[in-house]
Amino acid sequence: MAEQDSGPASNGSGASSTEAQFSVLAQYIKDMSVENPNAPQVFQWEAQPGLDVQFNLNAQKVADELHEVAIKIEVTARSDNGVHFVVDLTYAGLFGARNVPDDALGPVLLVEAPRLLFPFARQVVSDAVSSTGFPPLLLEPIDFAAAYVAQAGAMQNQGALAAAAPEGNA
Repeated sequence: MAEQDSGPASNGSGASSTEAQFSVLAQYIKDMSVENPNAPQVFQWEAQPGLDVQFNLNAQKVADELHEVAIKIEVTARSDNGVHFVVDLTYAGLFGARNVPDDALGPVLLVEAPRLLFPFARQVVSDAVSSTGFPPLLLEPIDFAAAYVAQAGAMQNQGALAAAAPEGNA
């Protein structure tokens, strides 16, 4: 098989020394809680539970070119009879980001990183729910790009409101 020329700026790794690089270095369960508070009575309830699913993202710089991104997922199944189960998971990843421009770092850490982590977090939640004695729960995919855009828009609106607000007299 013939080797392909990777270009004049190559350092032999297939990427130039100034090209943006982003990689997953590790992923892990940072914190997890699983509760089935009404067992064994819950298995006799006929009411179909409603699900409340909440998620939150956190990205923090750990070292130069090293960031931790965490997805916190809270799932509560509840009916009129009470709580069926609760799963509270913080699933995180350690990401290397080299030569990523500052204006691109937010979308990389809050859109691309969670997109890579979510399928694994989804599996952990499914296994946890199954371990409580209920059928596995497959969470719907999350549109992290839309969530990022919505959050950025909300922050811009807050900034505009704060700038437009009259100053109070002290």
